[in-house]
Amino acid sequence: MISHGTKQIRLLLVDDHSLMREGIRSSLAQYPLLEIIGEASTGEEAVRKAKELLAEVVLMDINMPGMNGLEATELLHREAPEVKVVMLTVHKRAEYVRKIIQCGARGYVLKDAAAQELAHAIELVAAGGSFFSPEVNECALDFCFKTAKHPRCSPGSLSGRELEVLKFVAEGCSTKEIASQMNVTSRTVETFRERIMTKLGIHNIAGLTRYAISEGLIELDSAPFSL
Repeated sequence: MISHGTKQIRLLLVDDHSLMREGIRSSLAQYPLLEIIGEASTGEEAVRKAKELLAEVVLMDINMPGMNGLEATELLHREAPEVKVVMLTVHKRAEYVRKIIQCGARGYVLKDAAAQELAHAIELVAAGGSFFSPEVNECALDFCFKTAKHPRCSPGSLSGRELEVLKFVAEGCSTKEIASQMNVTSRTVETFRERIMTKLGIHNIAGLTRYAISEGLIELDSAPFSL
């Protein structure tokens, strides 16, 4: 498990079936670093509660009445980008992997996954990385290489420090870890990351990772794929 010190991860459970939410809550009870701060049964409720309760990670179902999980994730990505989403779903098809990456989710866990895998995914995403269940890793990688968009500038347009931050981010390092490695503050790392995203026209971590791989800035096996 990833170490977060004593700080708990504020987690919101979203599923339209109360029995599923109860089962997830029970499964995650053995992990003291995960604090379940609330539950929601619709996409609309998920967006509202994620903001109100200051959730760090939302564990989101896809199929819900009204606003579905993909739509709710996309809305959260626009309105509260600090909230990270892990999709929990039964779907293994490539089209769902593609949609989930596009809507801004940082994780994709199958509903039959072990509690340990789910807890690891939540901790990894909370730390700034991404996670995809092993069963859909190949689909995720294939999508990344086939659909990576052309950036607005080349790596040569980034400063040396920006390139350094980009590599760390693409390798799944958290803001705190990058700050420690570079001997700067977390806020400085966040500023570098914002500049990189603006220059490249890429607005999520998955996109930065795809870009870094496609430009040869990191090796494929260094990516959190887990991405």
